[in-house]
Amino acid sequence: MDLEIDIAVEAGDWPDENVLSAQAESACAATFAELGIEPRESELSLVFTDDASIRNLNREWRGKDKATNVLSFPAFKVAPGDALPPMLGDVILAFETVSREAALEDKPFEHHLAHLLVHGLLHLLGYDHENDADADEMEGLERKILMRLSIPDPYG
Repeated sequence: MDLEIDIAVEAGDWPDENVLSAQAESACAATFAELGIEPRESELSLVFTDDASIRNLNREWRGKDKATNVLSFPAFKVAPGDALPPMLGDVILAFETVSREAALEDKPFEHHLAHLLVHGLLHLLGYDHENDADADEMEGLERKILMRLSIPDPYG
């Protein structure tokens, strides 16, 4: 794949960077395959951090003073089906929230992380869930992509 994935582990008890990189590459490859996107040179930044850091970003950029599992910041405005831009943008994940959600939902941490990587990437590719129709489309895509990774339906 011609996608360059830059990984920064800022905080949190995340797996080794090689493990994160392999999981990110798999999630991206499955997403591109499901969407029929031809890989071309592009960049993706993944930041693995903690609840305190993501809470600050969520407050600053979304006006929500709470931690969240994942935030996406597109580098370019992209609509579903557009060619990949030279840089996709940033996906930021918070360890404590991801870990807590995986435990509450009784699913392996790696499965939940893959789901959130796919979710964040779909946002960078122009998908959203602001209304019911868009949410249904995005969730349907997530299910199909995760199925490619042999991960059970996260919404089931």
